[in-house]
Amino acid sequence: MFKHYTMNQVVLPLDLEIKLQENDIAYAVNDVVESIPDEAFVNFLRDTGCPAYHPRMMMKIILCAYTQSVFSGRKIEGLLKDSVRMMWLSQGYEPSYRTINRFRVHPEVKELLRQCFVQFRCQLVQEKLIDEEAIFIDGTKIEANANKFTFVWRKSIEKYSASLVEKSNQMYDELLEKEVIPEIERESLDELSIEELEKIVEKLDEKVEEYDKKIEVSEDVSERKQLRSERKEPKQYRKQFKDYLARKQKYQNDMEIFGKRNSYSKTDHDATFMRMKDDYMKNGQLKAGYNVQVATEGQYALAYDVFPNPTDTRTFIPFLDKIEKGFFELPPYIVADAGYGSEQNYEDVIENRKRTPLITYNHYRKEKKKKYQNDAFNLANWEYNKEEDSFICPNNKTLSFRYLSNRTDKYGFTRTFKVYECENCSGCPLRSLCTKSKEGNNRKVYYNEKWEQQKEYIREKLSNKETGEIYGKRKIDVEPVFGFLKANLCFHRFSVRGKDKVENELGFAFMAVNLRKYIAMNGGQTIKSENSPKKNGSNHLFLMIGTIFQLF
Repeated sequence: MFKHYTMNQVVLPLDLEIKLQENDIAYAVNDVVESIPDEAFVNFLRDTGCPAYHPRMMMKIILCAYTQSVFSGRKIEGLLKDSVRMMWLSQGYEPSYRTINRFRVHPEVKELLRQCFVQFRCQLVQEKLIDEEAIFIDGTKIEANANKFTFVWRKSIEKYSASLVEKSNQMYDELLEKEVIPEIERESLDELSIEELEKIVEKLDEKVEEYDKKIEVSEDVSERKQLRSERKEPKQYRKQFKDYLARKQKYQNDMEIFGKRNSYSKTDHDATFMRMKDDYMKNGQLKAGYNVQVATEGQYALAYDVFPNPTDTRTFIPFLDKIEKGFFELPPYIVADAGYGSEQNYEDVIENRKRTPLITYNHYRKEKKKKYQNDAFNLANWEYNKEEDSFICPNNKTLSFRYLSNRTDKYGFTRTFKVYECENCSGCPLRSLCTKSKEGNNRKVYYNEKWEQQKEYIREKLSNKETGEIYGKRKIDVEPVFGFLKANLCFHRFSVRGKDKVENELGFAFMAVNLRKYIAMNGGQTIKSENSPKKNGSNHLFLMIGTIFQLF
């Protein structure tokens, strides 16, 4: 015997919510979006045109789709037609994929996502799922939605630009020698600017037009033939200078796109070519991508940002600025790996922000090894005379303080070094092991006193039991977020182009990670919200059904 089944009977769907399980992730999505204050949606209002879909509804369906590893606008549109949770969140509306794609890259969505993260963190604090003691910062590289063969390199542009300057100057001198055009006013003798190249092209146009008029007026065949041969040279020069002008404009545009970077992609100008971890060919292939930074606690992503530079060192300070400005106040401890350890970063955290950095530096692990500690030619193992401010080398020679040296890097940060020089290195049997300087030169040592003090401060903090335990949580706190994003959510590549659009999509992805983590860790409990339909009585369907049966 089978259960009754027929396709000819009319079934009245009372409400799609009755089809959802108690711990369905749609409730968590609904609650976190409903927690956003109404003021955040004011900028979406329009006085003219057809009424738009409510931003709350659009946020819910996109966020819910991301929790199900669906990132395509067309696939999200498909889910609205056959997914019960998506039908419930949209309340029967079916926006097209174009509307979905336009909304998720809208500039105002960035503020909505920020509000989502702020409200979500407040809920975690209320439920004591995080203790606000520390934040854990790390970065990963995610591939951009760009063609991996459309790269442009700064060195190549600089090389071609220098060649263009040389050739254009040489050809301009030829024009003056042959008296093809009169001399023009120049701002600099080093290179011709775009405006000057345009003037040269105008002068050559006038010269060619003169020949054209002479040819039209002349009736003598031999004379016209002679004029055509004379016109050939200025026409060739004009063609060449037009090419120089176009290339000059292109190179200047390229340099503006580069900014401080060394490369960019033609299909996504904000993406930079960098090495990814998933190098399947093991040949160090570069791919266009973004450096994603995230701050976590309790394995929840609390703040995020996107940077075009491949290294983490230069992303640290601007990322902390963004956290303080838009997300939350920094906790007492800031934890990160050795990729963030630098003099500038330590100085910013300790002196400017008055926080404790639990950040290792590059040689922190190496300094603990016996090989490093027993190296007689390592400056860290040399005897230091504090009174005389000098070092004693392995050959018992004195290296006395000579002068201070300031070095400024390309980013504008200045480091101060104390320079020590050996009294006499000539005839030293250990010279070949101690220094690579030329014969006759004494060994010099550059000692950064501030950097050494910072390293001692970090070693002391990490050796302390309490702070050492906090640093020990780093790997189990921040790394799982990236693992969940890439392995479970299958988010390996952005589907939009441009830094602002990428930042919006990343916000949806990290919030999807948070919601799935929250539902899994809290036994299906959803985020508490005053506007939640669950709180306002999600059992209204059962009450209504009971009332109907009482009437019968």
